[in-house]
Amino acid sequence: MTFLDKILTEKAKEVAKLKTKTIEQKNYSPVSTFKSRVKGAAHMNIIAEIKRSSPSKGAIHMTVDPVKQAKQYEQAGAAAISVLTDEPFFNGSMDDLRAVREAVAIPILCKDFIIDPVQIDHAKAAGANIILLIVAALSKEQFTELYNYATNLDLEVLCEVHNEEELKSALEVDPEIIGINNRNLKTFEVDLGTTDKLASIITKQDAILISESGMKTKEDVIRAADAGANVILVGETLMRSDNVNETFKQLQIPLPVKGAK
Repeated sequence: MTFLDKILTEKAKEVAKLKTKTIEQKNYSPVSTFKSRVKGAAHMNIIAEIKRSSPSKGAIHMTVDPVKQAKQYEQAGAAAISVLTDEPFFNGSMDDLRAVREAVAIPILCKDFIIDPVQIDHAKAAGANIILLIVAALSKEQFTELYNYATNLDLEVLCEVHNEEELKSALEVDPEIIGINNRNLKTFEVDLGTTDKLASIITKQDAILISESGMKTKEDVIRAADAGANVILVGETLMRSDNVNETFKQLQIPLPVKGAK
């Protein structure tokens, strides 16, 4: 079994449990949309991630205080905060998301392996503004159903792809937010060339293009920007940083002016 297969097997068990739980919807203060925050920005936008561990890296920052970390991200200028809510493989929780929602006034991405509408219901109830749909984890029918379900709840959707076939499937729903994951979820290997390759295929002019995974240096971000990305999702680099503000300054490079030669 691949990493993704193992995760999805656990998700199916999690979904069964979630369907037995009552959802308590709390009214949170409205925040601006992710789309409105990144459109027209002159510098690289950052989705800053709270990530204790991962299957490929093991422990990253197990003792992190999600609220303290989120406030640092917001102060440093994050466009949104990604909260990993998967517990078995990433040591996250929906409680982390709720705590972060109470602490910040910017959009929050629920980062999880979503395979059923009930997960979207729980994410929204916890205060998420954006959900992640991983094309590799879903059939075409599931992806379309979940995309429509989330957008009907006024949630923004980050559609994540890793190869050309997945990108073509994602483009069928005319997504506003496309995430290119440089990490292969089957092997967990990272190749920054994935963004270079797939970004060149996207012709939707107003799409928000996110390069995910492997963003460690200013040079990595310049490469993503040159490929066409206007957002990067950064987890491990920020979680290991001794100075979040300084790391943000290094990664928030000026974006190329469209049409400029």
